Amino acid sequence: MEELDQLGLRLRSARTARGWTLDRLARGAGISPSTLSRLESGKRQASLELLLPITRCLGITVDELLVASSPDPRVQRDAWERNGMLVQPLSPESSPVHTYRIRYVPRPPITELGSHDGYEWLYVLSGRLRLQLGEEEILLQAGEAAEFDTLRPHGLSAVGPEDAEVICILNEAAVNTHAEDHAEAHAAVHTADRAGRDAAESGREIS
Repeated sequence: MEELDQLGLRLRSARTARGWTLDRLARGAGISPSTLSRLESGKRQASLELLLPITRCLGITVDELLVASSPDPRVQRDAWERNGMLVQPLSPESSPVHTYRIRYVPRPPITELGSHDGYEWLYVLSGRLRLQLGEEEILLQAGEAAEFDTLRPHGLSAVGPEDAEVICILNEAAVNTHAEDHAEAHAAVHTADRAGRDAAESGREIS
């Protein structure tokens, strides 16, 4: 079966894309490095019992290892809006490096800067982007790129008068932090909504 013939190559590719050694993946999946090596070289027949812990550790599905040899390469993911930004993912969710096209609307400088683990790189496609790094403020024009220490408090916003469009690349650690922040923001909104509804219902009961 052609899909199985290519499984070992895809497995090795998924591992090396993350910069992992055989020992690291084998330890995370609870199997021996020699078993993993034989799987990658095609010398060991793959079973669901072996593949499930490996794919969980890699953060992918078994289906992704068994895809047809010529899958549709197009990335088809929905955009979303958050805090005045329009975010369009440009890479698959399973990618170890995450790429986004982000549109920032003009706004004043950010007063509460954030920091997080991970790697972040950006390129300005159009408009003017304000990069705040601690006390420092840098203006980036179209065609300029930046890479910075994300543990340092930072913020991004468009200067105006037009929106700023940016290509942004983050690794898994940075994406996980942003996802947690996104979840917390949604939880805060839902909590506020519930509080508003409870207050309204209390008002009706009193009246």
